[in-house]
Amino acid sequence: MNFQPIGDRILAKLPEVATATQSGIFLPETATKEKPTQATIVAVSSTTQDMKVGDTVIYSKFAGTELQLDGIEYLVLNTKNDVLGVIAN
Repeated sequence: MNFQPIGDRILAKLPEVATATQSGIFLPETATKEKPTQATIVAVSSTTQDMKVGDTVIYSKFAGTELQLDGIEYLVLNTKNDVLGVIAN
């Protein structure tokens, strides 16, 4: 993956959606459609100072731009408007 965010943006990897419960019951697609509100940072712009790669961010439900790179779902988030908080790792 060769994506470098610019401006006040980060690239965050969305969590994988479970298709079955721990006991093996398969979940219907409608049950897995809930949009996540947290993701793990995989790249930051050169101007981003409060967040680093590996941190988990909490963001607004309809924030960011979805992006698929190499078959993996990511979200480009604006650090000033979209991100609500950071869980540092």
